[in-house]
Amino acid sequence: MPTVSPPWTYTLQLPHDPRAPGIARATLRSVLSAHDLSALTPTAELLAAELLTNAHLHTAGPYALRLLGGEPGRLRVAVWDTDPRVPPGFTEDKGEAADVAVAPDDAETGRGLHLVRACAESWGVSVLQQLGASRGGKLLWAECRGDDRA
Repeated sequence: MPTVSPPWTYTLQLPHDPRAPGIARATLRSVLSAHDLSALTPTAELLAAELLTNAHLHTAGPYALRLLGGEPGRLRVAVWDTDPRVPPGFTEDKGEAADVAVAPDDAETGRGLHLVRACAESWGVSVLQQLGASRGGKLLWAECRGDDRA
């Protein structure tokens, strides 16, 4: 096994289908296993589930899961969708986020961003301009790292 691993990226294009988030999570598990990052699976899967669910619930078009591995033991989970609107709490500067209202105890939704913020090492957003072949939209991301952090 090599001691130095080059950065890698996987992108899974998903239709606006209620089964898509589950398929994306299964793909994430396979990718992490193939890269000997299974220890990140619980956190990465939770981050992906929240970001994918938001894309499915709050947009009408397709979306995509993107996994980026670079630094050993570190993973960036990103979800692209066609809507350029940024959800409350995500900013474009180094994972600093504004306060987000807490969902009432009896609410069935509204906790996803809190989970992302609690479990991710950092998070952010890139709003994409629609140019030529680009479909615009936004890319929400969250990073996690294994327990062997420096």
